[in-house]
Amino acid sequence: MSEDNASEEIKAIVQELQIIRGQIQSFSSQSSEYGLTIDALSNQDKDKAVYRSLGNLLLEVEDREKLSNELSESKINVENHLKRLIEREGSLREKYEHLASIFESQ
Repeated sequence: MSEDNASEEIKAIVQELQIIRGQIQSFSSQSSEYGLTIDALSNQDKDKAVYRSLGNLLLEVEDREKLSNELSESKINVENHLKRLIEREGSLREKYEHLASIFESQ
């Protein structure tokens, strides 16, 4: 591998790592937000109304269990995607380290 090719590939990996790191932060925040929402819903007094945002409207929720299940499913989906992003980040870091060692030895 030529020095120019290694340098370009390293730059591309660094750029992808930066993008993935941003996505990981975003999905981590979403997962935390789902967790807080699920906790708040479970701790909400059953006699008090619960509302769900739909566009510019707040709609009263009739079926709390259904809402809780939907929130839990969404949280699981976000966490699964987060796991895949973390795995991708790990493989990119390994590739970066390998290329960096090749580049440095030239």
